[in-house]
Amino acid sequence: MNEIQRAKIVSQILDKTYPKIYVPLKSRNVFTLLISVLLSAQCTDVNVNNVTKNIYPKFYKPKHFVKLGRKKIEKLIKKIGIFRIKAKSIFNLSKILIKKHGGKVPKTFEELENLPGVGHKTAGVVMSQGFGYPAFPIDTHIHRLAQRWGLTNGKNVVQTEKDLKRLFPKKSWNKLHLQIIYYGREYCKARECYGVTCKICTTCYPKRKKPIKTKKA
Repeated sequence: MNEIQRAKIVSQILDKTYPKIYVPLKSRNVFTLLISVLLSAQCTDVNVNNVTKNIYPKFYKPKHFVKLGRKKIEKLIKKIGIFRIKAKSIFNLSKILIKKHGGKVPKTFEELENLPGVGHKTAGVVMSQGFGYPAFPIDTHIHRLAQRWGLTNGKNVVQTEKDLKRLFPKKSWNKLHLQIIYYGREYCKARECYGVTCKICTTCYPKRKKPIKTKKA
């Protein structure tokens, strides 16, 4: 079985398991989506949603966070990991959005990645979930799963993104990104499946008996 055949199996199982998909991070607009994705680094989506549900009803524009100031932002997000660093990024990017982009979130990868605290993965989530642009954001979980399923050699997240974009049609990228995340959380867990128990792993590699080691992102 080659990688193209494995990719087809992955698509079929994911579409059957998750025919409808929803965005896990709650947001009010594209700006609050950007903030939520930034907050989700080294933090669960559930924790982010629990914190932001008390923030977004009142504060949902760059000008709101500039007016709050860094210290007050810290207090609002203190239950989230590395909250001081994230508060600084939120405050600074809000100022930049007002100064350079008229208070709007830019619609290009380059402009997004120039914002404080926004890397390629965060930009990809905003482009796909916020603007509907075909993107394939790769986090450590997708990087791990793509290796288990034989879709990439796991050199790094950049290579994994290239490999997945090559194997799957562009129209499926946005949905597939979320399907893979959900499947990894429910079935192909980091410390349970090890590449030998879930349906995708056993279908792609029916003769695999030993847990496989994956390369970190």
